[in-house]
Amino acid sequence: MTRLSVGEALAARLYAAESAIDQALIETATLAAALPAARADAWLSAVTGQRAFAGAAATISALSDARAHIVQTHNTLTAIARKLGLDSLAVGPVDKPGDGPPIGGGGGDGPGVAPDVVNKSLPRRTIAC
Repeated sequence: MTRLSVGEALAARLYAAESAIDQALIETATLAAALPAARADAWLSAVTGQRAFAGAAATISALSDARAHIVQTHNTLTAIARKLGLDSLAVGPVDKPGDGPPIGGGGGDGPGVAPDVVNKSLPRRTIAC
């Protein structure tokens, strides 16, 4: 295997991990939002569903922490890729805050255009790992 092929495989796994965490956040937040309405619709006391709501809220907090850690992992792998000369390595939507217009269909600061699944060359910066 070449460094490029190893990097491409890692980029794909990183994108899958980021997407899984985001999807888990979406589903858990949707559940948490539905719990108070479900309790009210069933004419139950607020005490009845509090443990379930607290559990969902704690899960959201844990997933938020996990998301912060995977973003830190992403930044570290990006710095390593640059040091190895793999500047054009990325998979998934490529929008970052400040992109205008977004190029990957999500993120950025506006509505995106057609998805572009592979990054263009990354900007060169020296980052210590």
